[in-house]
Amino acid sequence: MGPGKMLRFETLASSARFRGLSNSVPRLLNNCFVRARRLLPQSCLLCGVNGAHGPFCEACQADLPWLPRGRCRVCALPLASGSVCGACLERPPRFDAVEAAFAYRFPVNALILAFKYGGRLALARGLGEALARAATRDVDAIVPMPLSPARLAGRGFNQALEIARVVAALTGIPLLRDACRKVADTPPQAALPWRERANNVRRAFVCDADLEGRRVAAVDDVLTTGATLNELARVLRRAGAVEVVGWVVARAL
Repeated sequence: MGPGKMLRFETLASSARFRGLSNSVPRLLNNCFVRARRLLPQSCLLCGVNGAHGPFCEACQADLPWLPRGRCRVCALPLASGSVCGACLERPPRFDAVEAAFAYRFPVNALILAFKYGGRLALARGLGEALARAATRDVDAIVPMPLSPARLAGRGFNQALEIARVVAALTGIPLLRDACRKVADTPPQAALPWRERANNVRRAFVCDADLEGRRVAAVDDVLTTGATLNELARVLRRAGAVEVVGWVVARAL
């Protein structure tokens, strides 16, 4: 990747933190716009070249950190051999599988940081399109990873919900945007050591929906230790979900 692209992403990642409220576009119009947008030439999210049929042009798409095929079928961690990693064999998580488009590396990490902390809401469409292509779609409903009211007020939007809107529009799978709530205002997971993350989110979520017999995809931007997804999967199962799959844009390695 050349110096021009590096500079573009340094600018994106250092954008001022977004504090406005997200657009409340009616769901039907939003879904129609997302589908129509895929049929029209776009500007590549990486280099800005016009005429890309999708979020990235062909050249940039080849440079992206796609996850390898050889990975744990449960947590999506790349493996040299086998189908399930040692950690998932030793302590099986409450979720059934994770599907991700990318490894959390440059330039995808810069895109996610610019979207999440820089307020570049337009990036949700490109990230959502990439996730929709990677997902198997064999679920009955989509649930976005919830934010606490305090975090939502500070950020102005839920990045997982914005990505989930795009995925739902492209796949036709119902989006249950208010199915779950985060009731504890916990410290950010990224600020904690890995060993403390499971305790940090314990009993942080509640589910208000009846998910009896449904297969649910929980959408988020990044999966690191899987502690947050594991806790959300616990409450989704208590609400009746028979299967919980994590759909994430990027998997941290």
